[in-house]
Parts: sequence; structure tokens; C-alpha cells
Amino acid sequence: MDFLSTQKYILNKHQAKEMFPSGPDMAVYKVCHKMFATLTAEGGVPRVSLKCDPDLALQLREQYPAVRPGFQMNKKHWNTIILDGSVPSAQIQRMIDHSYQLIVDNLPTADRDRLLAAKP
Repeated sequence: MDFLSTQKYILNKHQAKEMFPSGPDMAVYKVCHKMFATLTAEGGVPRVSLKCDPDLALQLREQYPAVRPGFQMNKKHWNTIILDGSVPSAQIQRMIDHSYQLIVDNLPTADRDRLLAAKP
């Protein structure tokens, strides 16, 4: 996946919102005001940071050199994936889905119920 296909996939998640709180160089993606991804091409190198189960995060880092501890994030719970083509698109999509679902599963009950009720 490249920058644009990653951005499109993230924005297709139910009620995902894109914002730029730190300026135009880094997009932050949230669902119900909780961050589940960042996307940047800082320095000309596109990368996405995603929340991840700590055990899975370690497995993915061992399996793919382009998956690294979260850049400027909690390195236990976040991975940063360099979008250089070395990680299969389907795997990146699974990582995005996993990050999104971790956030949804941990929302307060009222927020999660509103989100699920609004799902088409």
C-alpha cells in the first residue's frame, strides 16, 4: 500500500475522521474522538502508525523489517509501518482493522452503542 491507498482505506472505516492537530504534515485518524492511526510522509517516506495488541506488535516487528515500534508513540501499544511495499497490502489492511477494532472495543458503552447504531 502507498500513502493514498492507506489514507483511503482508513477513511473507509465507519465514522473515521481525519484531522491535522499538529499541522499539515501528519494526519490523525479518530473514531469517537479516540485516535487509531496516524499517517505521514515526513521526509518523503510514507508511514502509518497503528495501535496494536502488545504481543501481536512484537510478532509483526519480527516478521517484517518495515514494522517498527511506534514512532513518537507508546512503543508497547503502537507500531509504525514504513510504506515501502515490503509489507503486503492485505497485512496492512488487517493491521488497520485491528487498530480500529481495539479502539471501538474499548470505547465507553454509550459511545460504542451510538457508533454501532449509526452503522449502515
